[in-house]
Amino acid sequence: MYNLELVTLLEKVLGKSYQLKNGEHAFFCSFCNHHKKKLQVNVETQKWHCWTCNVGGHKISQLLRKVGAPKDLIKEALQLVGDSVSYEKDKDEVKHNVSLPREYKPLYNKSESPIYKHAINYIKRRNITPHEILRYSIGYCESGDYSNRIIIPSYDEDGKLNYFVARDLFPNSKFKYKNPPMSKDTVCFELFINWNEPIVLVEGVFDGIAVRKNVIPLLGKFPSKSLVKKLVKKKVKKIYVALDEDAKKDANKLSKFLMDYGIETYLLDMKEGDPSSIGFENFWKIVELSTPSKFSDIIRGRLQ
Repeated sequence: MYNLELVTLLEKVLGKSYQLKNGEHAFFCSFCNHHKKKLQVNVETQKWHCWTCNVGGHKISQLLRKVGAPKDLIKEALQLVGDSVSYEKDKDEVKHNVSLPREYKPLYNKSESPIYKHAINYIKRRNITPHEILRYSIGYCESGDYSNRIIIPSYDEDGKLNYFVARDLFPNSKFKYKNPPMSKDTVCFELFINWNEPIVLVEGVFDGIAVRKNVIPLLGKFPSKSLVKKLVKKKVKKIYVALDEDAKKDANKLSKFLMDYGIETYLLDMKEGDPSSIGFENFWKIVELSTPSKFSDIIRGRLQ
């Protein structure tokens, strides 16, 4: 049967595996290099998934490409599963390009437009300074799909746009945020990150702007696959977790996740408010008073 041949082929690339009770095979994960075999592959369905870094997919050929397997092994895998799709055209490998809306205008260019004035007032209420408007290239849209919205771009380490956040200016909006048509699997504000220094993880971009220093907005409550890979690859030593007070359960889960990687983790007490509401100085006072989290702290937090 091709199942055994597939396992043998995978072991040529990923190393020796062992079979689980559910029939899947467990390998060491090449993406997070966890010390246990956390990458599980189902040779029947072709689904694969790492239970540590959460990377996964639905094609064994896709897995082989991602780990840099030789082309002849990828072709052999395609033949074994009867897949005629060329490895150059796998839809799972398509990278989404992102660009700012055509209607985007930078806020550092003054205007008499009512939307511009609304945008400036909104920014002032969020305690964002002209310096930060320049630093983050904050803009706005008067028309189009993102009309009446503040636009906050994010750039990767090479200075290439990798995401943007569009926040509605008006309080009665049904949709405060409108995401671009792409995955959130990215590293927000990566351009400003020094991976050799302690990193702060927050939920949203306005929290990130308030923190200012070496901060990554998660665009949610848990890191993306791309961010996890970066943290492991760059061997980050210290991380401050600053999720909102209503996300204590997620903050505990995230802290344990980071500690499992041997990262010194500080779970910050944000009962006074999120970074955006308490501001730069108060946030860093909390950081100064924080101590490294222990597994006992995480368990206690879960019980509470």
